[in-house]
Amino acid sequence: MLRALIYILPLALTIFAFIDCLNTPEDEAKHLPKIAWVFIILLFWIVGPIVWLAAGKTRHAPAGGGTPSRGRRTTWVAPDDNPDFLKSLKDDKDHESRLDEREADLRRREEEVKRRESGAGPDDSAPPATS
Repeated sequence: MLRALIYILPLALTIFAFIDCLNTPEDEAKHLPKIAWVFIILLFWIVGPIVWLAAGKTRHAPAGGGTPSRGRRTTWVAPDDNPDFLKSLKDDKDHESRLDEREADLRRREEEVKRRESGAGPDDSAPPATS
């Protein structure tokens, strides 16, 4: 059993450090480029993962229970208090009005195509009403 731990523990440490390195954003890798850290972790089986965990990544302590991330706030905000969410709602309303305009334009074009196919020219029909 003890002999198995000699192989399993470093392997588990290497796998953990490898996945942690891959999931780390490029700008949070310290001292070396991320690809260099991947090679160090994989080539130096026991020492590489320990060095990565000790010095390879910028570590942050979670503040307020949230998870730290690049440039984002670390506290949770209700959607109705979040300015980004409120802006996205406004954008959705703008999107709906643009969609309505496009649908009206599409209907108008389809009517023009039907008139042309039926043999009626643009002069045969009444001009479109403007509002």
